Amino acid sequence: MQRDARFLQAENVRLSENGDSVIIIDQTQLPGAVKYLELRTDVDFYDAILKLKVRGAPAIGICAAFGYYIMARRIAEADPVCGYEEFCHRLQDRKEYLNSSRPTAVNLSWALNRMEETLRNHEEASLQEILEILEEEAIAIQQEDIEMCRKISGYGLSLLKDGDGILTHCNAGPLATSVYGTGLGPLILGREQGMNFHVYSDETRPLLQGARLTSYELQKAGIDVTLICDNMASLVMKNGWIQACLVGCDRVAMNGDVANKIGTSGVAILAKYYGIPFYVLGPVSTIDRTCSTGADIPIELRKPEEIKEMFYEKPMALSEVKCYNPAFDVTDHELITAIITDRGICRPPYTQSLAALFGVETPNRSVE
Repeated sequence: MQRDARFLQAENVRLSENGDSVIIIDQTQLPGAVKYLELRTDVDFYDAILKLKVRGAPAIGICAAFGYYIMARRIAEADPVCGYEEFCHRLQDRKEYLNSSRPTAVNLSWALNRMEETLRNHEEASLQEILEILEEEAIAIQQEDIEMCRKISGYGLSLLKDGDGILTHCNAGPLATSVYGTGLGPLILGREQGMNFHVYSDETRPLLQGARLTSYELQKAGIDVTLICDNMASLVMKNGWIQACLVGCDRVAMNGDVANKIGTSGVAILAKYYGIPFYVLGPVSTIDRTCSTGADIPIELRKPEEIKEMFYEKPMALSEVKCYNPAFDVTDHELITAIITDRGICRPPYTQSLAALFGVETPNRSVE
């Protein structure tokens, strides 16, 4: 298949040249080493998503879409004369298995559902034609993400000034998407245009993605970055060093509540207190139209070892000490200055501005 040149710009998640596997950067190895993994089976994809070898809501969705295609290809190779309904049934089982890997990021289920809908829309096609169609759809999902990231970055940059101090939490750069990123996209785009920012990157517990990934990406992009511990955010705000907070998102409810990496809510509360704009950036695919409020968002709980043992030579707590280790929290819509999407900047009230993104006419749309 002749692939768009833009497709080749994304190196963190990509289809192999012969199309029989997916190649990802193993984000658990960064920043110490850049290692690539080849995913071939449903277990490979499940493990990569569960263990955050690939992470970031858009990147998870892209990986899942490619995974769906690869799983379809495996079924067809094992049984070339498989009937359409049996083919769909076998693929449905693998889809549900992959979808169970992480519950919070809506892009996972969104991408898998989109691939399944594509399959169901081509019942009359041959098995070979279906595989080609699914491959094209997965590539389209990634190419759309590239364009969405460019648009989000442009909208976000319009809210910033040269020389601004920025606080970010977790990682929402190219590694979490395709190019530019969401939360980091305006900074990278601005740097390309000659603008300068000073970014304070929260280390972001429990997996230190701000330390390992965000500071890595910003440093490589030539952006002035200072790594801080999560509990230092209040001080740098009080010192007047922060003019805006930029974060990504894993799921957005229709009232504007947002799920993002644990600690995001605390940053938003501090920003509100110090009068600092708090911006959430993400593609429209991250908005869950079935989710009314943040109370409806499932929160993933992870193993206590990630707090007590990971990144340490020796355990930092007694083995019998209990741990509460949620991967995400929900930031209340009242704390959010704007939600920046690929279709525009949404302002409060979010029940109206988010609905307007989907063509639902309401008074006071509040979309720029």
